[in-house]
Amino acid sequence: MSNTNRSGRGKNRRNSAASQGQGNASASRQPSQSSRPSSRQQGKEVRPQGASLSAVRPKGRARESAPIEGLPVSKNEETVIDIIGMNHDGEGVGRANGYTLFVQGALPGETVRVRVMKTKKQYGYAKLLEIVKASPDRVSAPCPIYDQCGGCQIQHMSYAGQLAWKRQLVVDNLQRIGKLNVMVEDAETLASNEQEDEEGAEQRVQDDASVGDANQTTELATSEVQMIGSNRIRLRLEGVMNEEDTEQGIRVLPTMGMDEPWRYRNKAQVPIGVTEGGLVGGFYAKGSHRIIDMESCLIQHEHNDEVVAKVKEIGSHFGISAYNEETGRGLLRHVVVKKAFRTGEMMLVLVTNGRDIPYKDEWIGSIREAIPHVASICQNVNKKQTNVIFGDETRVLWGRDVIYDFIGDVQFAISPRSFYQVNPVQTEVLYGKTVEYAGLSGKETVIDAYCGIGTISLFLAQHADQVYGVEIVPEAIEDARSNALLNEMRNVKFEVGASEDVIPRWKEQGIEADVIVVDPPRKGCDPRLLETILEMKPERVVYVSCNPSTLARDLRVLEDGGYRTVEVTPVDMFPHTVHVESVAMLVRK
Repeated sequence: MSNTNRSGRGKNRRNSAASQGQGNASASRQPSQSSRPSSRQQGKEVRPQGASLSAVRPKGRARESAPIEGLPVSKNEETVIDIIGMNHDGEGVGRANGYTLFVQGALPGETVRVRVMKTKKQYGYAKLLEIVKASPDRVSAPCPIYDQCGGCQIQHMSYAGQLAWKRQLVVDNLQRIGKLNVMVEDAETLASNEQEDEEGAEQRVQDDASVGDANQTTELATSEVQMIGSNRIRLRLEGVMNEEDTEQGIRVLPTMGMDEPWRYRNKAQVPIGVTEGGLVGGFYAKGSHRIIDMESCLIQHEHNDEVVAKVKEIGSHFGISAYNEETGRGLLRHVVVKKAFRTGEMMLVLVTNGRDIPYKDEWIGSIREAIPHVASICQNVNKKQTNVIFGDETRVLWGRDVIYDFIGDVQFAISPRSFYQVNPVQTEVLYGKTVEYAGLSGKETVIDAYCGIGTISLFLAQHADQVYGVEIVPEAIEDARSNALLNEMRNVKFEVGASEDVIPRWKEQGIEADVIVVDPPRKGCDPRLLETILEMKPERVVYVSCNPSTLARDLRVLEDGGYRTVEVTPVDMFPHTVHVESVAMLVRK
C-alpha cells in the first residue's frame, strides 16, 4: 500500500502504507509465549530519518567494502547482546563491546542472540536468531503477512509499549537534536496530573451549572466543557515566565492513543498485478516490486478490503489486464478506495494505463451490484512509467465526483486526489489539541501555514475572529475554499503561494497574527518561514509535526529567536507503525 502525498506537495504524510511489517527474527528458538511465530520471519528493512538514541544510522547504505580491521565483531559472527533502545525505524539498538548493532525485530529490554550481517566503522546490522530474554511488551503480531510486507513495523510490541516508546522518541529528539530542556517527569505522573486538571475544571463547570436557569446553564456548561483544554492552557501560560517553571523545561505529555487501534485507515491504495489465477492486489514484497496478494489488512477499514477484493474478482472475470512496470503494458495499475467513517459513503478510483476500459459498463454495473454502498466510481489515467500513483486526468465513471465526511462538526468534500487524513478518529484528537494550544477566545487572528485543503483552518475558524490559510498547491486551495463554503464559514480566507512569500505580504497589508499554526511536511518548515514567524512576533505558535527530528530542529530556531516551548503532545495517528505526530505550543518570551 502506497504512502499518501499531501495535496500534491510530495509530503510523505504519516500515512505509512497500511500493512507492511518488520522483524528479521528467523530462528525457530524464540519463546512461544512472547515471540512472533517462527513461520513468518521476514520483514522490510527501511531507512531511518532519526533515532531515539545517540547511535543514529545514516540514510542509505554503501556498497559492501572490505572488512574493517579492529572491530569487536566480524561479519557472520554470532553474539548475545542486550537491546538498550529502538531507533525510529523500529529496529532494536544493542551494543557488542561498545559497538552499535541494529537488529530488526528486537525490542528494548531484551537479551538476544544475533548474527552480524554487515559492519561499518561505527555501527553494523545483525539478524535476530533467538530471544534469550523477552520484553514484557513483546506480543505475537496478529497479521498473517506481517513479516512479508512492511508498513506495520511494530505489531510485535504491545500497544501500551508503542505509546510509551513514541513519547520517548519525541523526548529524545527534542533533547538530542534540539538541545532543548525537557521536564524530567515520568509519563504516568504527567497523565495523572492531566486527568486531575480536567476533572477539576469539569467539576467547576458542573457547580456553575447547578444554579440559575436550567436550559441556559446547560448550554453554558456545554460551552465551558469544550473550553476546558484552552482554559488549562491559559492557566499554564500564566506561569510560563516563572523562573522555576522555566527551569523545569518542556512538558511532554503521554502519547494520545486509540481505544481501538485497529481498522482505523479510511483509504487504501493497492497496486495490482496478475497471476495465473487472475488479478492480485496487495503490497510490495521487501526490497522488490513483487506484489503479495492480500485479502485483509488489520489496520484498514473492513469495507476497504471488501471493495478491493470485489474489484479484483470482477476484473479477473472480465479479463482486465494488470499493468506491468517493466514493459509499460497492461491496464489496471492501482485500486484506490476511500471510506467516509461518519457518513458511510465510499469512493472507488481505478487508476489505469489509458482511457479505454474493456467491458466498462458491465464492470461498473457488476461493481455497483456487488458493493451498493459505493457512492462514486472514478477513473484516473496515468500513462507515465513512474511509481507515482495518480496521473493528471480524472473522470467520473458513475455517481458523484466527491464523497462527504465530517471531522468534528466540520464537513469535508473528498475528491479522488484530495488529501484527507487517513485516521479520522485521531485526526479529531490532533486538531482538538491544536485548537487547545492556540488558546483562542474568539477575538484572535490566526494564520495557518501549510493549510492544505483547510482542515485545520476550518477547525480554528470555529473559535477565532479571522483565519488566514496559505498553501502552495492551487488545487488544495480550491478544495479549501469549497470546504469553507460548504460549512458557511466566512471568517476564513485562503491564498495560493509559499508561506514565506504570502505571510510578509499580509503583514504589509496590516494583517497581524495573534497565533500562527504550522503543519509542514516531513522536511519541516522552510527556513524563510521560520524567519517570517520571528518577524511577525505572534503571541503563540502551534507546531503540528509528523517528524520529531525536524520538529526539534525548528523548535530550536524558534527558541533562539525569542520563543519558549511550553508543552508537546504526541498523538498516535498510525498505530502499529513507527510514525508519530506531535503538537507543540510555543509562546513569545
